[in-house]
Amino acid sequence: MGCVLSLGGLACCCGTAACSCCCSACPSCKNSTSSRIVYGLFLLLGAITSCIMLTPGLREKLNSLLVVCEGSSNVIDGVLSSEQCDIIAGYSGVYRICFGMACFFFLLAIIMLNTKSSGDPRSKIQNGFWLFKFLALVGLWVGAFFIPSGNFEEVWRYFGLVGAFIFILIQLVLIVDFAHTWNESWVDKVEETGNRGWYYGLLFFTIIDYAICITGIVLFYVYFIGDKDHSCTENKFFISFNMILCIAISVIAILPKVQEAQARSGLLQSSVISLYVVYLTWSAMSSSPDKACNPGFPDFLGNGTSTTNTGVSLNAESWLGFIIWFVCVVFACMRTASTNNVGKLTGNETFSRLETDSNQEVTFYGANEKVLLSSDSTTSKESGAEGDSDAEAGQTVWDDEKEAVAYSYSFFHILLFLASLYIMMTLTNWLKPNSSSADKLTQSTGAVWVKMSSCWICIFIYAWTLVAPIILSDRDFS
Repeated sequence: MGCVLSLGGLACCCGTAACSCCCSACPSCKNSTSSRIVYGLFLLLGAITSCIMLTPGLREKLNSLLVVCEGSSNVIDGVLSSEQCDIIAGYSGVYRICFGMACFFFLLAIIMLNTKSSGDPRSKIQNGFWLFKFLALVGLWVGAFFIPSGNFEEVWRYFGLVGAFIFILIQLVLIVDFAHTWNESWVDKVEETGNRGWYYGLLFFTIIDYAICITGIVLFYVYFIGDKDHSCTENKFFISFNMILCIAISVIAILPKVQEAQARSGLLQSSVISLYVVYLTWSAMSSSPDKACNPGFPDFLGNGTSTTNTGVSLNAESWLGFIIWFVCVVFACMRTASTNNVGKLTGNETFSRLETDSNQEVTFYGANEKVLLSSDSTTSKESGAEGDSDAEAGQTVWDDEKEAVAYSYSFFHILLFLASLYIMMTLTNWLKPNSSSADKLTQSTGAVWVKMSSCWICIFIYAWTLVAPIILSDRDFS
């Protein structure tokens, strides 16, 4: 990470390895790993730049540049306040930044179609020329602001709605997969090492997850159900219904029939999903335009005033949501693009070349080494004579994709393309920049229902992974 961010190594970023712009502090890593880290930083840069578009001072300048409040389509009863026009301009700025970012990743997805190994000349574009790609991204951002307002935001919003929804589905599948993989990984460590500390670790995190869930639900009942003058029936339903669903999936996970079909099904997975459901419930209720039912994060803690409807405030709630949300976005992009998960989602075999002989000896062919894993768990390595590697001050970057790519380049960029659309829709609360609801620009009922729908879909996906082996007993779910 340090090598990527080093200004001193900027000139080296035109090379063919992401960490060739390296400093001695950069650890040894695979070329495929370092490349995905840099693309993740590009996505983070785009997300932060989009957030900057929402800051009050810049919104005012954008308003003078984009002139979003001219024309009757943006005027309510002939009047819009300067603050409302600024917010619309900020949303329009987010649309344009994300448009440039989406175009950048979509073009890379097209260029990288059917790339099989690092021997393909196009892999040099994937794993290098970082300075040129950064300049291209900035150029697309700048060019996007020269697109006339007209119907651009209206048309681009429909692309955003479809792309963001697809990304949500992929993200939910990966969160469920993460919960199962985490449990299986630690159970495997117990079986391999005999160290029951891994079991205690699973128990610890399960208890912590459920404790946070219970605390969150109690606080929701205290602060999000209104008062005697304003009963928030919708919030009461969301909290109660989601609590029941969390209890239901926890019970299903430990039913004898489920345990018989999936011996490693347990409460850790249920606790992770329940924790995510509680977060989505809070996020949905925090997006409600009804201020009597949405105290805001400062009021929720009892030490401030709630966010107003006349400005976008990147307060504690916004930053906490942004961090959790961005971690989920990057996790979905990085994990889904791995070879095994591409196979799960697309039905293709993994790209790794794996062979097993009669002596139960498994051979994995990497770029610069051949690793032999025999049945007695001994390991030997044969270092290749060739390879793109740099060895400076103990730092090594090696090409691990000579035989086959470690992840699908095109699919990875498609995910980043969808993530860009998801970022756009999330930061603009699923509203179009010329929304006629100028009094509710920072919260929207649409955002509430998108998040609640995501919550219920996540529970359904997880519940299906529990009962599918029982219902479809003739299929192999291993």
